[in-house]
Amino acid sequence: MQNRPLVAVIACRREVEGHPAHMVTDKYLTALRTYGLDPVVLPVWEDTDPDHARRLLSHFDGLLLTGSHTNVEPARYGAKRAPENTRDDKDRDAAAMAWLPASLERGMPLLCICRGFQELNVAFGGTLYQAVQNQPGKLDHREPEGDAEQQYAPTHELSIEPGGVLAGLYPERGARVNSLHQQGIDRLGDGLSVEGVAPDGLIEAISVRDASAFALGVQWHPEWQPTSHPLYDAIFQGFAAACVNSR
Repeated sequence: MQNRPLVAVIACRREVEGHPAHMVTDKYLTALRTYGLDPVVLPVWEDTDPDHARRLLSHFDGLLLTGSHTNVEPARYGAKRAPENTRDDKDRDAAAMAWLPASLERGMPLLCICRGFQELNVAFGGTLYQAVQNQPGKLDHREPEGDAEQQYAPTHELSIEPGGVLAGLYPERGARVNSLHQQGIDRLGDGLSVEGVAPDGLIEAISVRDASAFALGVQWHPEWQPTSHPLYDAIFQGFAAACVNSR
């Protein structure tokens, strides 16, 4: 039996039972396994350096940057902290900012979800809204109240840009997606392309222009029951195929 592609999955630093821990929520790992990929959780430390990042990622066929309850530290994109922005993970910030250029340099398939989407924009010099709900003309993109089924239910339309990476994966011009984020893209990073927008114009999907492999970021959560949603399924199918081809 042929070995399945190995996908590196970034961890978050959390405190568990009074001790520092590196962790990933199960839904990301389960989604990768569902699509024939073997996830490997990678710990994060603030002293991550580019050479170590390149050596580490050389063992893998793809990279997944997950969502998180924390946010990218505002200083990384030259902003002052907003009152609504209270949760940092500097170790993850450091790892993501080292791993992103290393993965793209290797031509490694890359999928960035929610926080990962925002990390991708910051890595390319972009900036973030720290509280989208306070921006004039923008919707409140935070998760609705209720259980997980209600929070992850599709809540707004997504308009897919023609001719892009996302359009190449999914034949329809739009879809309804879930929304569980407070932050969002303000200024798009140089070298990134818009792949989809929300009804209020907020950028919801991006790709790395001129990337040699699959390199997509989405603001919503396609890892939630992906086989039951055609767009989510198409994203993971595309990422899985790219990981197989990168071997």
